[in-house]
Amino acid sequence: MSTPRFLNLPPGVRRTDIATSRGSFAALEALPGSGVPERCPALLVPGFTGSKEDYIAVLQTLARAGRRVVAIDMRGQYETEGPDDPAAYTCEALGADICALLDTLGPDPVHLVGHSFGGLVTREAIVSGGARPLSYTLMSSGPGALTGPRAADAGSLLATLPRIGPEQVWTRHMEPDAVAKEVPADVLAFLRARMLRNSVHGLLGMAQELLVCPDRVDELAKVTSESGLPVLVLYGEDDHTWAPDTQAAMAERLAAARVVIPGAAHSPAVEAPETTASALTDFWRLAEYPPVR
Repeated sequence: MSTPRFLNLPPGVRRTDIATSRGSFAALEALPGSGVPERCPALLVPGFTGSKEDYIAVLQTLARAGRRVVAIDMRGQYETEGPDDPAAYTCEALGADICALLDTLGPDPVHLVGHSFGGLVTREAIVSGGARPLSYTLMSSGPGALTGPRAADAGSLLATLPRIGPEQVWTRHMEPDAVAKEVPADVLAFLRARMLRNSVHGLLGMAQELLVCPDRVDELAKVTSESGLPVLVLYGEDDHTWAPDTQAAMAERLAAARVVIPGAAHSPAVEAPETTASALTDFWRLAEYPPVR
């Protein structure tokens, strides 16, 4: 569970909604100080049990380079409505939403970032052929289904959520962990509200996807190689969800650029925002202005 360190929106960042052909998505939108973007926009997609607020700490810095930056709640997450059907939360269905968002944020090509489960979703959008971003970043994501302790966590949620409901899942499991980490009271209240506003069917559908998602790295590599799409694999040096060596191997399979964020674990945008924003800005600038060969 990504935990923002603050909730006050920085200057130039506002809460909004993005209307698309597949519905409306709650978003945080950041604009450069001039109010006029001069560079290509960016779309930031959160992970499982996350939300747009996971990107609060990087939005202003990313926009400062002269671009519009949008972070969303996916379908069924926090402030974006979703149907009561777990089948609506497959990577394929959520990937189609990402394609619609990219179309809406155009006509300029868009830099696409997917964090954790959001990486699996955005990957699906690209492999399906529906998404052609200007660049693509997998942030703290992996080649396929979770394994080890994190897979056990997802399996436990699948087993307990239908039986005890989100309130008890929060009270028994999530809240004690957040309190032990001394999360500030206002952020703790936000985490509770976010958990309770998530679609139960969305949580179940996404958790199931995390357990069964196939490795599609070779398919992604084929698409990115043929299209020339620049790819970055970015993760914290202490990531505990997909192991750092697993993500390094994925980067090699993709012939992707790779950035390891010192002092970060699974949520670099929260844990090391300035370093993460700098890495993204450098990568995006290179994608917009590739060196002449």
